[in-house]
Amino acid sequence: MQHGNLNDLLVFRAVATERSFTRAAAKLGVSQSALSHAMRELEERLGMRLLTRTTRSVAPAEAGARLLRTLAPRLAEIEAELASLGNLRGKPAGTVRITAGEHAAQTVLWPKLSKLLPQYPDIKLEVILDYGLRDIVTDRYDAGVRSGEQIAKDMIAVRIGPDMRMAVVGAPSYLATRPRPKRPQDLTAHTCINLRLPTYDNVYAWEFEKSGREMKVHVDGQLTFNNLALRIEAALAGCGLAYLPDDQVRGHIAAGRLVRVLADWCPPYAGYHLYYPSRRHQSAAFAAVVEALRYRK
Repeated sequence: MQHGNLNDLLVFRAVATERSFTRAAAKLGVSQSALSHAMRELEERLGMRLLTRTTRSVAPAEAGARLLRTLAPRLAEIEAELASLGNLRGKPAGTVRITAGEHAAQTVLWPKLSKLLPQYPDIKLEVILDYGLRDIVTDRYDAGVRSGEQIAKDMIAVRIGPDMRMAVVGAPSYLATRPRPKRPQDLTAHTCINLRLPTYDNVYAWEFEKSGREMKVHVDGQLTFNNLALRIEAALAGCGLAYLPDDQVRGHIAAGRLVRVLADWCPPYAGYHLYYPSRRHQSAAFAAVVEALRYRK
């Protein structure tokens, strides 16, 4: 469609519906001469007369009546949709898609979002569990969740959780017959429970830090999961050492069901952040979700 055709069609609809250039001009807020000029250009481009004009009246010609029957409902649909989009600016409604890991979804997203939803019944949420570092723009997510140090510099980040800490744990039965590791390198002599990341050949390397020294260790063992609960169960069953979020095993440690090792190599680090590409054109629904998730001490 050539530039300006849509405006000309809007002019035609107004004149044909009102059957008056005067009333159509008042409705559209333009001059009668501008309407007459637009109609002449449209008829010349189409090579046919759309309106029959007399000194007293204006009425659709045969071609104009046919065009009006087809055009009017479609233009009404477009206007209704634009009005609906406009309403979203002020009313929290629509779908918000977030990608997050299992632990973040269970400990941060769900506890907060479950309180938000009853307040805004027109908001729909999709939370996709994934350990991968997704490109949220390419994959059409509204936002993702990562720990603070993993977020790209060109993203906006909103803190949604407290500082976190990891823990290397094993059952007393497992450690009873093996020396406890004192350095991350000692893990290579242990049976460990691995985490499989989305890429097939990508098994998560355990991350450690002490006195500013960072270290990653690739461990080995009989079991590999892509699930948090099963790694905890395997550790409780004495199947090896596991690298898990501290808050998920604190109770087991206190009860003596698990023993923590390498605690001095697992300092706190920046907790979960919600990240997204831009503050421009945020929907009211997305703004409500961000505000509900925002971390407050």
